[in-house]
Amino acid sequence: MDKIVIIGEKKLNGEVVISGSKNATLPVMAAVLLASGEYVIDNVPDLNDIISMVKLLKIIGVNITFSEHRLTINTTGCHTFEAP
Repeated sequence: MDKIVIIGEKKLNGEVVISGSKNATLPVMAAVLLASGEYVIDNVPDLNDIISMVKLLKIIGVNITFSEHRLTINTTGCHTFEAP
């Protein structure tokens, strides 16, 4: 694990923006199939794995919009749980 050692008398302050994790997002995307409804997931990375899962969920009838690192998923139209 990397570390940063800071030597000095000045205090540090500020904010660090943490990027989203595909390994956290993909299981959540699958879990929304457990209950019918609308779900919003923020801080979603724009990666091929996420896009592939979006396409797969659309095939089985889920309504999804993906914009500005936000997924809006509506599972009320899901008509099957079997992927082609």
